[in-house]
Amino acid sequence: MTVMSRFPYLRQDFAASIVVFLVAVPLCVGVAVASGVPAELGLVTGIVGGLITGLMRGSSLQVSGPAAGLTVLVFEAVSEFGVAALGVIVLIAGLLQLAMGFLRIGRWFRAISVAVVEGMLCGIGLVIIAGQIYAAAGLKAPETGIGKLVGLPGAFADALGSTEALTSLAIGAGTIAVIVLWKKLPKKVQAVPGALAAVMLATLASLAFSLPVATVEVEGLLGVIQPPGAEAFGELASPAIWGTIIAFALIASAESLFSAAAVDRLHDGPRTEYNKEMIAQGAGNTLCGLLGALPMTAVIVRSSANVQAGAKTKASRVLHGVWLLLFAAALPSALALIPLPALAGILVHAGWKLIPFRQVAELWRGHKGEALILIVTAVSIVAVNMFEGVLIGLALAVAKTAWEASHLKTEVIDKGAGPIQVYLSGNATFLRLPKILDSLEALPQDRPIEVDLSGLHHLDHACRTALETWAERHSAPDTNPVKVTSAAPDEGHDAMRVSS
Repeated sequence: MTVMSRFPYLRQDFAASIVVFLVAVPLCVGVAVASGVPAELGLVTGIVGGLITGLMRGSSLQVSGPAAGLTVLVFEAVSEFGVAALGVIVLIAGLLQLAMGFLRIGRWFRAISVAVVEGMLCGIGLVIIAGQIYAAAGLKAPETGIGKLVGLPGAFADALGSTEALTSLAIGAGTIAVIVLWKKLPKKVQAVPGALAAVMLATLASLAFSLPVATVEVEGLLGVIQPPGAEAFGELASPAIWGTIIAFALIASAESLFSAAAVDRLHDGPRTEYNKEMIAQGAGNTLCGLLGALPMTAVIVRSSANVQAGAKTKASRVLHGVWLLLFAAALPSALALIPLPALAGILVHAGWKLIPFRQVAELWRGHKGEALILIVTAVSIVAVNMFEGVLIGLALAVAKTAWEASHLKTEVIDKGAGPIQVYLSGNATFLRLPKILDSLEALPQDRPIEVDLSGLHHLDHACRTALETWAERHSAPDTNPVKVTSAAPDEGHDAMRVSS
């Protein structure tokens, strides 16, 4: 049996793996630097994403590695707990993902409001853009998202007075321009990914003209791998770290599974097995944690490049991990030549792509409530932090759904003679209780009343109790009988009758 007969798509997968590798290198390095950790740790996560997660079942064409979407969260965690604790955070988050996968919770992530997810990406994009503009200018960025945005005018003013800052900004702006314009070049030229071409051109320009710009600091692959020690595990005694761990697990899982759904729309191959993909992501993050590396998620940029390059099986993503390992082992010194403002430019472009301009416009035209959730989530992430911003968005989405689900119609018919008839239809929940009681208490106190609940799809305990209490109080005088009838028991309600 020949190799080609055993692996019929080896040629396509090999070619696709080269493309994904070339896309992954600048992104792995850029995400690591933006996260405040050594550049090599980004490559370590990319290698694990290819060699470990890539071999496992789940989504066959999805590629995993360090993601721009977690940059803000990782930077906050490193700033608060230190690089040494990052491994513990990622390790426990990976174990949580494994547990969720084995408990078959993966598919439930598809129930998360799309508006919250888009709002999360929008907020992350805004913080990344603001933070990386400072990095492109060689300036120190404020710690908070609001501080980053508010401080931008002052940062530009400072840059105008510094030749080095202006040079650095020019490198960053040039990188963005190359990435944007690269897509307009002939298809043959685009075989080289735009981000890689931009980094190579920026590196050549800085070397050729001896530009005064900062470059990536290199420590060596083995030098940066630091398994978490006893002190790092001691951080687990702090309640604050558990919020970060849960945020890592939930946000990384949501991003990976939403990416899987998007990748499934790009090809006709096997569909994603969500629980198995959750297990694969958990296994990868567990190993990344043991190595003290960055957390991983499935990344739509690399995954779409993999599909578009003609990949047919998981072999392409495994091979991309092999190429990353060879690059990190054989050419680590090449990283030291890369200008930091070029990586900042790549992250600014990535952050811009995270902002869902089209989705916001479409939601605003058809679903203003969903658009409001998206905007509030994004603003909350910028104003507070990633974890609490997402929680605010989820809470708002749940509240909106509960309000809409409790749609209630109240109809009062008074023919002048006989009892006043009140018809309730829809869903009677505690959210609509004030409206129900206001309508009933506004009725004449000296007339008999019949309340018909047969049109209700749902009657919760709070409303049932309130109706019984009102009916008993209104029926106290003999002249004011109240009759409350509901749907038959087989329609979901017990019969409820209260009369004088």
